[in-house]
Amino acid sequence: MKKWTRWEDWVAVGVGLVVVLSAFLMPQMGASMPWMIGAGALLIASGVVNLAMPGMVAMEYVQLALGAVLFLAPWLGGYADMQSGIAWVCWVGGAIAVIVAALAVRPAMHTHDRTLPH
Repeated sequence: MKKWTRWEDWVAVGVGLVVVLSAFLMPQMGASMPWMIGAGALLIASGVVNLAMPGMVAMEYVQLALGAVLFLAPWLGGYADMQSGIAWVCWVGGAIAVIVAALAVRPAMHTHDRTLPH
């Protein structure tokens, strides 16, 4: 698997970027700003690491966990009001991040297995 070509990781970077930008562009509630900036920035970082070094299975699981944290952030940060667009950004972004990370685990394992000397 070549570097910088995995669509799953590009999607994760894009989700992180949307989440971080939404923290600045949408009206904030509760502790949404720090939760969104933190989770979004870490999602961007994990996506970039996965893009630069494909086959790191552990980073795929980190990315999956960050997606789950992003999904849970509205409840953890006290901004889970159903009328809040900011909460929906987290729920949808977190779900997308979890799904693409789950889809990327198997190819990462395959790449990792091929790079090990036998």
